[in-house]
Amino acid sequence: MTNKNKQVSVLFMLFSILFCVCLITANALGTKQITIGPFNFTSGLIVFPISYIINDCVCEVWGYSRMRMLIWTGFAMNFIFVIFGALADAIPGAPYWNGQEGFHAIFGLAPRIAAASFLAFIIGSFVNAYVMSRMKLRSHGRNFPLRAIVSTIFGETTDSLIFFPLALSFVIPWSAMPSMIISQILLKTLYEIIILPITSRVVKLTKKIEGEDVYDEQIDYNIFKVS
Repeated sequence: MTNKNKQVSVLFMLFSILFCVCLITANALGTKQITIGPFNFTSGLIVFPISYIINDCVCEVWGYSRMRMLIWTGFAMNFIFVIFGALADAIPGAPYWNGQEGFHAIFGLAPRIAAASFLAFIIGSFVNAYVMSRMKLRSHGRNFPLRAIVSTIFGETTDSLIFFPLALSFVIPWSAMPSMIISQILLKTLYEIIILPITSRVVKLTKKIEGEDVYDEQIDYNIFKVS
């Protein structure tokens, strides 16, 4: 039997860690509601769009297959966080401890909201990666800023259209639903545009360091084919 040394990209590992941390942090921050002007959203907006920026970077440099693996890894890490958080929330606190209400507000995620969040994340992330991959092939690798913005719009729109109706129907008035969805899409896309100069530089530097610039030719886009 021959043992082969396999190198692990440090940059990809760092992207993966940051991706998972952003997803878990967004879950915790999502318990706080914020209003700025006419916009209502959760404080998870501070960090969640970074996951889509990482999606764009990884898909651009290493391709759809690597991003597919990272999406499922992020899903698994987020699921573990939610499960253990729910378990800790269910265990009775010490008699002298009076922080149960605040703890429950963060970790006592309702099953309905958790399910909506997981489903929206999976589908939205794969839509983002697919659009990014196909646009790169069609444009022959040109116009990364445009591809990053368009893929984010598709991904965030899909995410919002799934999450809000599933999580908040019959909780908030249906008349308020469209404005919440549109607000989320606009704000997250604006976030992408503002940070785009940094994203473009990170992608360019990563390609130079890694010597990678994958084009997804003849790839299987099946989201369940993780290898």
